Amino acid sequence: MTSSDSSTPPVLTFEGKRYDLNSLPDEVKQLVRGMQVADAQLRMHEDTIKVLAVGRQSLAAQLNAKLQDIAPLPEDG
Repeated sequence: MTSSDSSTPPVLTFEGKRYDLNSLPDEVKQLVRGMQVADAQLRMHEDTIKVLAVGRQSLAAQLNAKLQDIAPLPEDG
């Protein structure tokens, strides 16, 4: 969202337009910070979901292996 080079002023790129972050009103800077926090939280939760999905797959594989030697109930039909 902003540049990280310390020799140039930070630039906000939003919806295809660039803005000098330092010249923006404080209210806009707060909104930008809020967006950065929201983005970080989304990435963190997406990573959590990926970890949970892998864990669930592992549990399903273990369950499948344990059920191999157990006869299922007859199908209703």
